[in-house]
Amino acid sequence: MNELHDDTIEALLRRQFEGPVADNGFSERVMQHLPSRRRRTSWPLWLGVLMGGAACWLCLANVPLFHIGWRDWLSGELSTSAIGMWLAMAAMSLLALGWSLTESRNR
Repeated sequence: MNELHDDTIEALLRRQFEGPVADNGFSERVMQHLPSRRRRTSWPLWLGVLMGGAACWLCLANVPLFHIGWRDWLSGELSTSAIGMWLAMAAMSLLALGWSLTESRNR
């Protein structure tokens, strides 16, 4: 279905709806036999974030451009290295934002 026809189809379905279908308690019996939902653990997420941050730091620790950009940024100089570092941080932040929005939409 596409969004252009959603309202029309929903109106047709609501017009034809006669109320819940009697199932003689079948739904309740099924729900009683289902296991309760497991609580999601968050430690794998935080472990992944920590390991990803450590891996990024290890990769960037020996890059001279990173050291020059960091030094220029802290001294207040506007250099190509500092601007490149700002752009990289902005791009990574936007990537993380997009990923988190996508993940929150799928829940």
